[in-house]
Amino acid sequence: MSTIDFSLISLDKVSLHQTGNKTNGESLILSKEPIKERDEQLDEQLEDLLLQYFLKSFHQPEFFHLTFSNDDHELNPVYHYANQCFNFPDSFHIQSIHLAKHLFETALHPNIKAGELYVASFKDLQFNGELVQAIGLFKAETKDHFLKMKRHGSGFNLNYDLGTPVDKLDKGCLIINTDAENGYKVCVVDRVNKSAEALYWRDQYLKIKPCSDNFHFTENMLTLTKDFVVKQIKEEFEVSKADQIDLLNRSVAYFKDNERFDQQEFSQSVFGDHEGLVTSFQDFKRQVGEEYDLELKDGFEISDQAVKKQARIFKSVLKLDKNFHIYIHGNRNNIEKGVDPDGRKYYKIYYTEET
Repeated sequence: MSTIDFSLISLDKVSLHQTGNKTNGESLILSKEPIKERDEQLDEQLEDLLLQYFLKSFHQPEFFHLTFSNDDHELNPVYHYANQCFNFPDSFHIQSIHLAKHLFETALHPNIKAGELYVASFKDLQFNGELVQAIGLFKAETKDHFLKMKRHGSGFNLNYDLGTPVDKLDKGCLIINTDAENGYKVCVVDRVNKSAEALYWRDQYLKIKPCSDNFHFTENMLTLTKDFVVKQIKEEFEVSKADQIDLLNRSVAYFKDNERFDQQEFSQSVFGDHEGLVTSFQDFKRQVGEEYDLELKDGFEISDQAVKKQARIFKSVLKLDKNFHIYIHGNRNNIEKGVDPDGRKYYKIYYTEET
């Protein structure tokens, strides 16, 4: 599994540009020079705040590659400009201007907010135990008011200003100088919202695709399993909600208890007690893989990081009307479904002790 460590990282160069929304008649304002050159000192506290703002959100990153519509990453403008930064460091500010122009021409949906684009160059990022360079792209769209107090004579003056909160990175991208032949290793932050127009950062501007690694394989298989249990099973079999939750719990347990995923072992462990489910799952896996061009391997090393991320979407709550929520975490045999003589549905729950 790829690991990233910022403990030794330093800020080498930073350029800043303002990108409006072209569709809304807003402007692109380009700076003529960087705000920090190589070996030039920024105020120490300002540099610390910039590092915090740029990097804090990448504590558990998922990794991608830069790509293009025909999978030729060399045609991706962001790849080209980052490649120039790595190979010709003196061209950094020019490349930052190209990156800002590319964003201005890409972010065309009228709902996309204007903002500042920071382009940064980093030294000594630790990636898989090695010190490497990285290029960072960070767009600030959110502004907050803050109060400013100044001493005045025997009292104080109070004013306010509008600025960028350093604990809220709206959109970010780290391009790590490794695996260039596949489009570099890239990690992304995109937290403002999930609406279609907001996806421009990943899909139109950066053009990224998940890396073919164990995180990606684990995430894909967990997502596939959840969709099969929650959506597909009901179309083919009569299955209770409690049984569905039990299958979800078994799925997560398999990924948590094993270091390696084996397709046959997983199918038997999770679906083996239900006649026909193993075959149905195999058919569903093949169909989804072909329809969405997903890489669904039969065997891979399980990524703990992906399991922690995906386990949160596996709901184990049985909702009964608006009266009760039952959390099912253990033995499925301890809950029994039935209908009384008056036609009322019920669940009978068995337990050893009350806590």
